[in-house]
Amino acid sequence: MLGTDFQLGSPNWLDLGSPDTDAAAAFYGAVLGWQFVSAGPDAGGYGFFQTGGKTVAALGPLTQEGAKSAWMIHFKADDVQATVAAITAGGGTIRMEPMDVMGEGHLAQATDPQGAEFALWQPGKTTGLEITSAPNTLLWVELHAPDPVAAIGFYQGVFGWRSQDMPAPGMTYRVLSTKDGDQQDASFGGVAPIGAGAGEQPRWVPYFFAEDADATAAAATAAGGTVLMPPADVPEVGRIAWLADPFGAEFALLKPDPRM
Repeated sequence: MLGTDFQLGSPNWLDLGSPDTDAAAAFYGAVLGWQFVSAGPDAGGYGFFQTGGKTVAALGPLTQEGAKSAWMIHFKADDVQATVAAITAGGGTIRMEPMDVMGEGHLAQATDPQGAEFALWQPGKTTGLEITSAPNTLLWVELHAPDPVAAIGFYQGVFGWRSQDMPAPGMTYRVLSTKDGDQQDASFGGVAPIGAGAGEQPRWVPYFFAEDADATAAAATAAGGTVLMPPADVPEVGRIAWLADPFGAEFALLKPDPRM
């Protein structure tokens, strides 16, 4: 499971771009119990979602015309310039060139060859999220791709990720791990195939730890969100639900099977 001892390629930051940050903060406060804390008057409306005083995600206004509200998963880069070069060499696209973020770290944004957007974070004063794999925090990340094998090949070239096939109903799910350490202990996410004609877009989706997936899904509906997939049990994984916030940003819930 995801921790905060971030290695090369670990998910180490997560933020949401929203057309209405006040309403988004209210929604996630009602659903996941988060508090929103502004990053300051010079941060352009950007700030942090916190639980127990620890940062679990971030929120900012959409800045590009026509951009859709979405969660953006950031992966740790030890050398952001070298990582950007590896992305380009692997067929990916750089949407935002590396920039220094007030000494907190270096940020870049990219799109993989199949169209899934992601970001890079090279830590400075800010290492990354302060708590993960606890109730109402980031637990897992998942890539949906038309060609999972090619997708994994791309990210292996960028971050050195390892993968392991896991049979699942109607498909092969591929579990991702960082380059170093015990493969199971270093797992942080997975890749699922997009079915032909399913209408899905390639994307990364965050999973948040839900102590009660059914109650959390009900709270999301009451707060103006949408249940895309009702809570359901997945053998040896846990209870999962897929949701969207009032502005269409997708996320998932997972109550892990204790054996995980």
